[in-house]
Amino acid sequence: MADVVSPNKRSQMMSGIKGKNSLPEMLVRKALFALGYRFRLHRRDLPGTPDIAMPGRTIAIFVHGCFWHAHKECKYAKTPSTRTEFWTAKLQGNVDRDHRAVAKLLEMGWRVLTVWECSTRDPAAAENLPDALQAWVDSGESTGEISAQSLAAPRQA
Repeated sequence: MADVVSPNKRSQMMSGIKGKNSLPEMLVRKALFALGYRFRLHRRDLPGTPDIAMPGRTIAIFVHGCFWHAHKECKYAKTPSTRTEFWTAKLQGNVDRDHRAVAKLLEMGWRVLTVWECSTRDPAAAENLPDALQAWVDSGESTGEISAQSLAAPRQA
């Protein structure tokens, strides 16, 4: 199946995708700020350059796009039907890099949370995002993930 846009147009579209300050990231930051948390952004001195870092709590938060980071079983993470080998390798490379960054942060004593884009795109899930962020920060768990699927799941009492 051929691409529906020209290679130049596709290149232009792809170059417009933000790496920082994306809408999902801004929504997570807004929720954290409203909860009273203060943080630093895009700490280049930390492995993986977390989108949000809370140094006083040694928490690093990554806000991942479901497509770019191959979120498993997510409707936003569909592999393109053209150049499948290229995209599979590209996305797997991103996943591998993410795993290395999380492992290094854990070795350094940081707690790591991944917030998936789908948790901000689905209105019902986004409504529960602040509570999920608060619950994870308070939990003391070393790693965690927040996704639309996890926010839709019934809460444990």
